[in-house]
Amino acid sequence: MRFTKMQGIGNDYIYVDCVRNRPPTDPASLSRAISDRHFGVGADGLILICPGERADARMRMFNADGSEAEMCGNGLRCVAKFVYDHGIARKPRLAIETGRGVLMIDLEVTNDKVSRARVNMGEPILDSAKIPTTLPGNPPVNAPLRVADRNFEVTCVSMGNPHAVMYVGDEFFQIGERDLVAELGPKIEHHSAFPRRVNAHFVKVHSPSEVTMRTWERGSGITLACGTGACAVCVAGVLSGRSARKILAHLPGGDLELEWSEADTCVYKTGPAVEVFSGEWPTA
Repeated sequence: MRFTKMQGIGNDYIYVDCVRNRPPTDPASLSRAISDRHFGVGADGLILICPGERADARMRMFNADGSEAEMCGNGLRCVAKFVYDHGIARKPRLAIETGRGVLMIDLEVTNDKVSRARVNMGEPILDSAKIPTTLPGNPPVNAPLRVADRNFEVTCVSMGNPHAVMYVGDEFFQIGERDLVAELGPKIEHHSAFPRRVNAHFVKVHSPSEVTMRTWERGSGITLACGTGACAVCVAGVLSGRSARKILAHLPGGDLELEWSEADTCVYKTGPAVEVFSGEWPTA
């Protein structure tokens, strides 16, 4: 099976062209095997690029643990790059089907290759039942959450997948013997307040237009970046009065530009997309 590894600010996935090739019969098992960083290729998960019924292509995304997710913002930029660079659709604006509908991506092309992309991620979902979460509020804004003897104020947003945003101190950005994101992330992901689990984001605000964030990603653990999570952080900052509608988010893998537009209430995300290498994965 031919594959391509791509990354968006360090959020790396294995991509398979299912437009021109037969899709894998068991993508969940394949994702677990191929994502393994010691015995596989190594990635945060697997993304299948499939024929689109209503768009230029359709994206299916599987986490490293084999669970299928609704969306991946960094992965979506890389899907758009693959679709353009590999000749599936050579257009400056692409429509890609995702688990949360058809999303539009505007491409920045350099030397006939996509270098960056601006994605209309759609309107945030703020109905608690649809996020979903049982925390108080619709949506929950600065809702109390106690995890492992720590009290957090949580703002919840869905960008087609669920996110819990917490504003924290410097201790969450120190990676060492006791990494608080690694320690508390899985407890938040599986907390009973989140019936479909949740992506947990720990955020420090530098100014109304600049934040730094770290992520525990549902089904994958600590990742260098989470595009939908950065969008959720942008929305949560506005809802909780901590940041503006347009921000620069620093993630461990790089930076993303976010804007929650007042004009159409959609969230726009701009960042790079990089092809790393291609190869062959043995199949039975």
